[in-house]
Amino acid sequence: MMKLTHARTQMELFVPSPSPPPPPRSSIPSSSSSSRVPPLRTNTTHLKMTPQRPTSCSCSISNSTPPLQIGENGSPSTLSPQIGRIGVVERVTKETNVQVKLNLDGSGVSNSHTGIPFLDHMLDQIASHGLFDVNVKAVGDIHIDDHHTNEDVALAIGTALLQALGDRKGIYRFGDFSAPLDEALVHVALDLSGRPHLSYDLRIPTERVGTYDTQLVEHFFQSLVNTSGMTLHIRQLAGKNSHHIIEATFKAFARALRQATESDPRRLGTVPRSSCTFNLACQGINIDY
Repeated sequence: MMKLTHARTQMELFVPSPSPPPPPRSSIPSSSSSSRVPPLRTNTTHLKMTPQRPTSCSCSISNSTPPLQIGENGSPSTLSPQIGRIGVVERVTKETNVQVKLNLDGSGVSNSHTGIPFLDHMLDQIASHGLFDVNVKAVGDIHIDDHHTNEDVALAIGTALLQALGDRKGIYRFGDFSAPLDEALVHVALDLSGRPHLSYDLRIPTERVGTYDTQLVEHFFQSLVNTSGMTLHIRQLAGKNSHHIIEATFKAFARALRQATESDPRRLGTVPRSSCTFNLACQGINIDY
């Protein structure tokens, strides 16, 4: 009898004692009891959430929320946002109605209908060799002559370029290219400086190419310079054929503009300028760039 008791005592040293049973339901005070249970305190930290301000886009392209559309099946759908540095302009005067959409980060797609076949051909050169997407629709008084339509198309393209460039952060800013076309050779240098200036030196031997007045070439670039704020130098190095000289000019312009608008990875998103901007009379007018 003593051995059994001793063995049981040894076993109890190694067997953990069972957890105590939960208290009976009657022992938990009810809500109507006079002695209320104090609220349980925990160590949880309550964080104060501060709403975040929306992050602004550093570029001034189309970044608005796409409108909500209702699909054919009745379900809501959202238009895909446009990608790239895009400028959209509509210019309406007594003589013309011009619509321009320019994407600097395009793939060279051209869709231009100005009513002036030779001008459409030159706009194709800007798109193809600059790798810009250029969409131009123009209706003008070409029954009189091409002057107003040629001018207003250039003014609208310059304005679209200005829009698409935005704050110009991170771009190369300068462009320089010489384009040959058979016997013709034309050099173009430009600076997206914000200071409009045109230096033009083409010697086009004929007054017309097809129905296009060759005097309108200079007027086209002068109008584009005025609205884009570009410094542009055009110089003919060689050439005898009027078509070749003009087309080489537009090709060289497209390649120079492509250089100037592309992103400089070493620029790190800053505006390319070497001098400080002087604030004129504290009115926010930048006179140096």
